[in-house]
This record gives sequence, structure tokens and C-alpha cells, in this order.
Amino acid sequence: MKVGMSIFMQNTGERWSDYEVYQNDLRLADQAEALGFDSLWSVEHHFTPYTMVPNVTQFLSYMAGRTKKLELGTMVIVLPWHDPVRVAEEIAMLDLLSKGRTIIGFGRGAATVEYDSFRVPMEESRDRFVEAAEVVVKALSNNRFSHDGRFFQIPETSIRPRPFSHPEKRLYGAAVSPDTAERMAELGLGVLVAVPLHGWDAVAQDVERHNGIIRAAGKDPVPPIVASFVYVGENKKEAREGARKHMGNYWGSADAHYNFSDGHLKQVKGYEHYGVIADNAEKSTPEQGVQDFVSLQVAGTPDECLEQIRIMQEKVGFDHLISVFSYGGMPPEETERNMRLFATEVMPKLQNQGATVTVGSSQHTSAAK
Repeated sequence: MKVGMSIFMQNTGERWSDYEVYQNDLRLADQAEALGFDSLWSVEHHFTPYTMVPNVTQFLSYMAGRTKKLELGTMVIVLPWHDPVRVAEEIAMLDLLSKGRTIIGFGRGAATVEYDSFRVPMEESRDRFVEAAEVVVKALSNNRFSHDGRFFQIPETSIRPRPFSHPEKRLYGAAVSPDTAERMAELGLGVLVAVPLHGWDAVAQDVERHNGIIRAAGKDPVPPIVASFVYVGENKKEAREGARKHMGNYWGSADAHYNFSDGHLKQVKGYEHYGVIADNAEKSTPEQGVQDFVSLQVAGTPDECLEQIRIMQEKVGFDHLISVFSYGGMPPEETERNMRLFATEVMPKLQNQGATVTVGSSQHTSAAK
């Protein structure tokens, strides 16, 4: 299994200046390669302290120059907010600068504050996502391309520089709802699970639906990539208390950014399924909501974390785990301890094991890292 880490640049609670947040998280990123991680990731967000990386490819280009072998991933670029030709150019440039170390994840976003500030109708997000993904694939795959769609009319053109490798063969999508799964599969996008909200059984169903479409087209599905918040403790008490505090703070910051619990997304076309979060919030206490979120992440002693990841892997069949160590206002020294304990006690065992990949009703094991 490959194991990566993601840098979010969160300023939960505004305890530090944004500059201090960047310096603290860049310190973590600079240790990733030396500690043995396989990949480094970040995620696009705007306008609030929830996550402060407005341009993921810019950040990863910076890290490309500071690393030699780390794969560099986006989890995700939110396509409905961008001109897809510009997105393709940025991917090609990152791929060239890193000599092909790119893994690109796309999503469609779910925060009203971001859609409103970008002046993009949120109810168009699904169609914009699919069409933008089509344009990006065309631009990366062909020396010259054109496109005549609902949102984008592009005369015959070419992006330059051309990518170093074939990043269009390493594209993933975080939008796997039934109405987008078929189009994603047709485009050849794999599945990126960028922090689950509805349980691993639901994730497994999404992945299997996607894989079924891929198989029906006569192709072999690729294993998904999965992201999870991680808190590793020396003992159960330390792990339980640390996860509850910091993952709880993160969950509060996520709700402040997305406003999931107020139920407004039930009325937005394409986001009705987020109403489940609001319904659950009405039925339970805030404490229970935090416990439910923590239960979907990786938290415990090193052995407990290994077992949790094993269970997740059996359900979903992934072969690449993205770990998030800095979140919820966690002090820098605690973040670094968390990351280093995971890198020392958990990660080597994951990297050295065969990855059990679920494909339909059968399983096969890959010994490759």
C-alpha cells in the first residue's frame, strides 16, 4: 500500500496568523519525504479559515522543487469554479516540473460561501463538473483539441507546455453520486474518497457502482484512493482524548464552513443527499455527531490504527491511503508527534503488506507498494 499525507493549512479557532499556519504546515510537508511517505497532497478551498489553499497546483509546484520522489496529489481541484483549459495548463506545468509525479483529484465542492463568492450557480455544479472534466481530459490527451458544450465553447487549440507524462491516466474524482458516476467512469476517472461522511459501507457501494460501469465498458477498474484524519496515541486514553478534541474541533470548523447542519443543501439541486447530515444532527446531540465523525477516521494506538485501516481496506479495496495529521487547531508540536508516531509505528507495516483489492465479488492481493 502507498501512504501519503495531506496538508490543509487550517486556521481553526484563529489561534495563529495565517503566516504562522503556513510555516507550521510547511514544516510538516518538508519532512514527508525523509519520513518515508509516498505522496503529498492538499485541497482547494477559499474565503474562510477552514482550509487556506486557494491554488493547490501552486502549492504542489513549490513542493515539487523541494522533493525528489514524492508523488504530488490534489484532493481536490474544484472544477466548477475554474476555466478547465487553465486547469489543464496548470496540471501540465506541475507534471513537467515534477517529472511526472502527479496524481490529480477533481471535485465539485459543497460550500455555498464559495459558490456565492465565485458567482457560480451551485445548482449547475454537477453539469459544470462533468463538462469541465471532459475538457481537461481532452486538453491533456491531445496535441490539439476543441470543445462545443453547454458551458464551454473552445476553438481548436493546444495547451503548452505539454505534460511530461500522461497525467490524464491518473485522474480521480471525488464526486461519485449515481448521476455522475457513469460520466466519471466513461472519462476514465478513478474514485477518490476525500474523507467519508456517510460511513464506509456507503463508500463501498459507491465504489462498486463505479467499478461496475468500468467493467461494463470492458476495462479493469483501478483501486480507489482514500483519505482519513489520523490521530495516533501511545495509549488508548491519549488517543481517545486527542481524537475527540481535535477531530471534534475540525468537525465544528467544517460545519461552520459548509453549514451542513442547517439543512439548506436539501433545497439545492445536486446536493440533496447532504440533507442526511442535517437529519442526523436533529436526531442526535453535538457530542454524538462528533463521535460519529471520529468513528469514520483512524484514531487509536498504533495497533488499533492498523486494525481500523485493515477494516476500511477490506470494505473499499483501496491501495493508497492519504493521512491528515494537522487539523482542528492542533498545536504544531502535537501534530508533529502524531505524524512521526504514525510514520514510525504504522506506516512501514502498511507499505510492506500486500494490498487486498476488492473487484466485484472476488479479491486479489498485490504485493506491490
